[in-house]
Amino acid sequence: MAALAERTDWALAARLDPILDMALAETRIVGGVVLVAREGALVYARAAGLADRESSRPMTLDTIFRASSLTKPIVTAAVLSLVEDGVIGLDDPVIRWLPDFEPRFDGQVPTITLRHLLTHTAGLSYGFMQPVDGPYLQIGVSDGMDQPGLGFPEELKRITEAGLLFPPGAAWLYSVAMDVMGAVVEAATGRTLGEVVADRVTRKVGMDDTGFSVTDRDRLATAYADGQPPVRMGAHHIVPFADLSGIRFAPDRIFDPASFPSGGAGMACSATDFVAFLEAIRSGGAPIVSAETASDMMTNQTGAHAIVTSGPGWGFGFGGAVMLDPAAAASPLPAGAWMWGGVYGHSWFVDPASKTSFVLMTNTSTEGMSGQLSRDLMAAVVGG
Repeated sequence: MAALAERTDWALAARLDPILDMALAETRIVGGVVLVAREGALVYARAAGLADRESSRPMTLDTIFRASSLTKPIVTAAVLSLVEDGVIGLDDPVIRWLPDFEPRFDGQVPTITLRHLLTHTAGLSYGFMQPVDGPYLQIGVSDGMDQPGLGFPEELKRITEAGLLFPPGAAWLYSVAMDVMGAVVEAATGRTLGEVVADRVTRKVGMDDTGFSVTDRDRLATAYADGQPPVRMGAHHIVPFADLSGIRFAPDRIFDPASFPSGGAGMACSATDFVAFLEAIRSGGAPIVSAETASDMMTNQTGAHAIVTSGPGWGFGFGGAVMLDPAAAASPLPAGAWMWGGVYGHSWFVDPASKTSFVLMTNTSTEGMSGQLSRDLMAAVVGG
């Protein structure tokens, strides 16, 4: 388990504890872990509630979670490490590495670059970002958390067949781009995505519980969905999302080695591992990437494109959104904050100015990602 020096901030604890207690009392989550690091030290660390309600197994600081989109910044860092070493280039066409990946827009095959993939400007989408009759749903494109056993060749074929929603670079749309990026990494290196991420990120930071498989099933949190009380997910579960087709989950996907390693949503990790990763990026990138690359990750890379999942006031860097205008966003996060979440019930942010990293990982979708709990905790951390 990755570890940081500890220095408890009791005033911060007095603000955060009641928020977490209320979420549990109101059964908005089953359990969760909250970590806050400031200036390189862990100033708040709490595990609360249950990792598994049915067996009364308590949540612990080293509980392992299905990471969903917390996978993205980790894989992004590995990709940028490859860029620094000249293995791949941000402006390489995807077809250099995946010759058969030629999704069309308006009858043409436009050039998609690795930069487009990393910034979600490639013209791709997610199934849960479409209505039930959308092309991804019709063709069966996986969002990286469903369809256990689906491999890269078939997934890439389906994405290609579905085509692009807009020309590369013309807009921003949250998408399976990081899954395509994972296939590029495998083609460029001749190794599995898991091996590359382990060599270039997780082993360097000491993230012993982070990977595309679960290191200790006895510490894996059970997955639940929002409800009163939260509902334990079955083999297949759909969580409503924005009046669209819903987010599709298959919690046992991570146990099936035939499933393609989803660079967008396929990893497992602990909150302690993830805060160590964020702190590595925040404090200058070492030992993963250079200080310049770490800064680029936390800097807007998408110009004035609307970040449609976040609303006005946001840009997008490499691996997460970047706060550009807190007033326009009606957010307590300060300008320059870098943040994202994960649909299994997680949220995080980094504020470079105050040298703060925040991680919330829960076992309840989607309250821990975008519900009252994550909003209240972020506001309390920033307000201190």
